[in-house]
Amino acid sequence: MAFLSSLNINGSALTAERLRMDVISDNIANATTTRTEKGGPYRRKVVVFQSANQSQPSFRHIVEKKMSTQSANNLQNGGVKVAQVAEDPSDFTPVYDPTNPDANDQGYVMMPNVDPVKETLDLMSATRSYDMNLTAFNAIKQMASKTLEMGR
Repeated sequence: MAFLSSLNINGSALTAERLRMDVISDNIANATTTRTEKGGPYRRKVVVFQSANQSQPSFRHIVEKKMSTQSANNLQNGGVKVAQVAEDPSDFTPVYDPTNPDANDQGYVMMPNVDPVKETLDLMSATRSYDMNLTAFNAIKQMASKTLEMGR
């Protein structure tokens, strides 16, 4: 049944966006952490998504198949997965604070490369994506329910 694969696609997106929101929350919580187990300031993390099926054909290929008389039913199901949680390589921000125990000889403390405004925008984007996938999930679920009611 096609609607089951649609539910799986939306479910994979919900899982991936939830992890993205968790990582963003971790970034915000560590925006002022100047010392980690690795010895330096906290480094911002970003979530990298990829298609759940690497062998899945490109969008162009799918459109061409749909436009032609060939059936696209043999295409693999889609979805998304988290490829990795990578560290942002951008530079740390030096802040003058000679009283901080992590200050260097010149009195500067290296602060994390976390921008609270950017993290807030990323969190809003992840929340919107999560909401959209949840709406699609519920719409598919409702269509399946109505279909089953028609069969009675």
